[in-house]
Amino acid sequence: MRIATQTGIGLMVALLAGCSSMHSMMGGGDGGESVKLTGGNEVPPVMTSATGTGTVTVGDDCSVKASIKVSGMKATAAHIHQGAAGANGKVIVPFVKEGEDTFVAPEGAKLDAQGCADYKAGKTYVNVHSDAHKAGEIRAQLKGPGGASGS
Repeated sequence: MRIATQTGIGLMVALLAGCSSMHSMMGGGDGGESVKLTGGNEVPPVMTSATGTGTVTVGDDCSVKASIKVSGMKATAAHIHQGAAGANGKVIVPFVKEGEDTFVAPEGAKLDAQGCADYKAGKTYVNVHSDAHKAGEIRAQLKGPGGASGS
């Protein structure tokens, strides 16, 4: 009975360690957030029916994983920018286009120290550009660790 209990405890510890590793590999616990991009979030606001959704994950090491899918527009570029809500800022992570309507962070993308601090403070945003709106057609402010976005 004692051996069975010890074996069971050992299996539970191994299972929990595996779950923790998988959670970390899947982006859990390191600032991942869902985003909803709209024209009303642009600065200044853009009248458009275009929208976007996706996920942005910033790891503890400031690595970036992102996937943004757009609809209702012919997107030309997408980025993470430095900038608080209501302000525009410079591009800090350019995305790569995959197919007609999806943008992803390139392999190895990483925020620099200032970009990482700004992300944690909610002072970064994702936006998607088009020929019709070169400065950006849709946008979502990133809220930082544990945040959910939309504005």
